[in-house]
Amino acid sequence: MNSIFLGLLIGFLIFQLAIFSTTLYLHRQLTHKAVSFRPIVNEVFRFVIWTTSGIRPRQWVAVHRKHHAHTDTMEDPHSPKVLGWKRVQLMNVFLYRKVAKDGKTVSNYARDLPQRISDRLFYDHAILGLGFLFAGLAIWFGIITAIVAFTFHSLLYLGLSGSVNSVAHHFGRQSFKTNSGTNVIWLAILTAGEGLHNHHHAAPTSARFSRRWYQIDPGWWAIKVMAFLKLANVRHSDVDKLASRTSQIRNLLRN
Repeated sequence: MNSIFLGLLIGFLIFQLAIFSTTLYLHRQLTHKAVSFRPIVNEVFRFVIWTTSGIRPRQWVAVHRKHHAHTDTMEDPHSPKVLGWKRVQLMNVFLYRKVAKDGKTVSNYARDLPQRISDRLFYDHAILGLGFLFAGLAIWFGIITAIVAFTFHSLLYLGLSGSVNSVAHHFGRQSFKTNSGTNVIWLAILTAGEGLHNHHHAAPTSARFSRRWYQIDPGWWAIKVMAFLKLANVRHSDVDKLASRTSQIRNLLRN
């Protein structure tokens, strides 16, 4: 029983490492250029992403940029409006992989992220990274704890990542009626602020997803600490101002 409880605790902590690396590195920095981190911090994020999810950054960036470019259309990789929120929730990983494996999509939407030597040798090999994590857990904590931790982390990461694309485009509140994203507080708590999805779609280039100090955006809190330590440089952080500017641009394009 102790091995199982320890496995659940370790699995949750690994999940948090993965989700913070996803929102800070893959999402707020690489995809939207809202913040930049010191090179050494980027390498840490890259390693964590590799070992906890096996994700190739340029593929993740391409899929997400396509989502923003074609939100709620047939071209959207995972639109609840088109596919239904239940299908997106349950099939999110398969919907992601379908678009991520499309070389043309990756080339079009992530041309600013060329493949590096370290990618060819290590980071493009998901099984190697995940195997490294599992082997480390087994050596340190034993095989039972490793299986529980790895499984629990995987379920949390896949399930809640799917919820950002499904639940946060279907349930919850909307501060801005200009997009279909919603704000789901419990999801924001568990996903380092990603649940404030309505705010994000209203102002994609904002490093901050919250609009008020009391709104739960752990990812932004981490960025503030890192900026204080001179490890991060924030480009934009005013959701309301950026949302207004984005809305004006959209209206001009429509006219």
